[in-house]
Amino acid sequence: MIEIADLTWHSPQEPPFVVNGFPWLDQERIYRRLPSRPPYPIPAAVDQLANHTAGGQIRFRTDSPVLSVQVKLSGVANMYHMPATGQCGFDCYEEQDGELHYRATATFDLKAAAYTALLFENGSRERRSIVLNFPLYQGVEEVLVGLEAGAVIEPPAPYEESGRVIVYGTSITQGACASRPGMCYTNILSRAINREFINLGFSGSGKGEPELAQNIARIPDPALLVLDYEANSVTPELYAQTLPAFIRLYRQTHAQVPILLLSRIMFAKQRFDEASRQAQETRKRMQTELIGELRRAGDKHIHFLDGETLIDRHGQDCFVDGIHPTDLGLSQMADRLAPVIRKLLRKSSGS
Repeated sequence: MIEIADLTWHSPQEPPFVVNGFPWLDQERIYRRLPSRPPYPIPAAVDQLANHTAGGQIRFRTDSPVLSVQVKLSGVANMYHMPATGQCGFDCYEEQDGELHYRATATFDLKAAAYTALLFENGSRERRSIVLNFPLYQGVEEVLVGLEAGAVIEPPAPYEESGRVIVYGTSITQGACASRPGMCYTNILSRAINREFINLGFSGSGKGEPELAQNIARIPDPALLVLDYEANSVTPELYAQTLPAFIRLYRQTHAQVPILLLSRIMFAKQRFDEASRQAQETRKRMQTELIGELRRAGDKHIHFLDGETLIDRHGQDCFVDGIHPTDLGLSQMADRLAPVIRKLLRKSSGS
């Protein structure tokens, strides 16, 4: 059994480690998804949720046969419908045969805001890639990576293509209700597509405010923007106001970056509630009409995907509470989004 005292502890903010998913990390040195002092004021709920580290990843190569993490959280596990391992835990993917495979999930005291977790020991001594996924629904004030003393640490292999995929949306985007961080659909996509994904899902608070569009437009090197906030849009009437304004504001900075508008997945209630179904159809009709108008006006880089196609006809078995998908539902979403995103990225790059 490895002794924690035998490990050497490293800050992932120091080379050769690479931390992805936090666009302002280099300037602010904190694990946060939006700037701490955004140039365009954001709602208080979004400001708080920006501290949740959904989509963050630590990437590196090593020959260490042991890996541990020391973590200081902003709070403790407190969600009734989501496992603490997804809310507050780290999980680990390790390269084998040229691909990343799930390796381990941190175990910890649910009542503690700080923990040390051994992710594996007696592992390979070959140099290989490691990806650690940050918690989805909690802030991380500090994290250290523990490796065998004297282990080789190298930068991760570069992404296949430059350019970030930015996903703005809701609690589903943020990762509810994944059992562990690697099962958030943006993290699944990052493994399938090998690009940096920026997760800007804000639980209950992704409402398409113009200030969010302006702040998101400041994220450098975008390759694709996915808009997945319909589920937080409040009413069809409000959505019909915020969506065109959001796109227009983003286009002021990024005229040719592809935008994928993703309609909402089908919630369980829609099968039984006619009013809910009609509201969904109204929003979807508005989206497709807006896409048509924008394309006729010359925007050839805007696209639509029907979110109801992302989870199969047995989708009622893919939910925790009729709204938030399980790992099965999130996997289906990622699997069906991946070819669409790949096609848009290839088209954008001209390949």
